Amino acid sequence: VLKESRKEKSYTGKRPPRFAPAGQSTQMIVGADDATDATILGTSTRLYSSYRLKRVYYSAFSPIPDASASLPLIKPPLMREHRLYQADWLLRFYDFALDEITGATDDGNLALDIDPKLAWALANRHLFPVDVNRADRELLLRIPGIGTRTVGRILTTRRHRSIRYDDLRRMGANLKQAKPFLTLTDWRPRTLDTEALRARLAPPPQQLSLF
Repeated sequence: VLKESRKEKSYTGKRPPRFAPAGQSTQMIVGADDATDATILGTSTRLYSSYRLKRVYYSAFSPIPDASASLPLIKPPLMREHRLYQADWLLRFYDFALDEITGATDDGNLALDIDPKLAWALANRHLFPVDVNRADRELLLRIPGIGTRTVGRILTTRRHRSIRYDDLRRMGANLKQAKPFLTLTDWRPRTLDTEALRARLAPPPQQLSLF
């Protein structure tokens, strides 16, 4: 684990300072006050860029007996913690800017029913569908259901030939989520503009995953 930690880049793309070879981290408690997800992610971004933190961890507040009256009596949804981790992942590995993620929220809080990348895509439908055989890496990373490894495989494969629907399936893409937002040699979506798209793509409440 330590070996992998040393290899991982910080948010700024630079190695952590030599006095902390494994990188420094911190934890943020979520739901102990009225801070929105936008505020929490803004703090995380400053910590990554200004202090070169290796990792920010998020932990949902859990009420304890005889606590201060200023603390809430009910813990926040566990899904909120999960969505913050997903947003943090987008900031560190998918080249998303903070305002791209927070701009897809209505009240400064991430949606609980869909992941933040899907929320961004639904809020920016004018950028889709993306031609997988022509788009650059930055835009490919913004397609819901497609991760960094799949993008790497896309870029490698299309140097030699056009990518088809079955190719993308074999590369590990989540096609249920991805297919409304992309075009391929043998695929064009028909449901990008439908009002029911969000509900159709939302996972079951118990399902937790990274994109």
